[in-house]
Amino acid sequence: QVQLVESGGGLVQPGGSLRLSCEASGSALRSYIMAWYCQAPGKERDFVASITSGGRTNYANSVKGRFTISKENGKNTIYLQMNRLQPEDTAVCYCNLQDDRDVDYWGVGTQVTVSS
Repeated sequence: QVQLVESGGGLVQPGGSLRLSCEASGSALRSYIMAWYCQAPGKERDFVASITSGGRTNYANSVKGRFTISKENGKNTIYLQMNRLQPEDTAVCYCNLQDDRDVDYWGVGTQVTVSS
């Protein structure tokens, strides 16, 4: 079993920044993909960014150039640096981990609110 704990959400003004964190613990993790998905009010949960255990990244077109996903070396912890946030970025953001058996795990989510 894998547990994911997210942190770093909050309220920020338009144009501001937030950094989300997600720490994975539990079963021994070797090869995996960790990702962020965000769900805006009344919308589907959408892919935002992912990073493999080897460090390869992928981004949704809507966040390229604004968001950066990174991984802490030697730890199963990822970050999502969110810059130039806009009200339409308001969402609950979830951490996801897909292990080497293609089993998906989800965190409980962290609220990101962009408002003046």
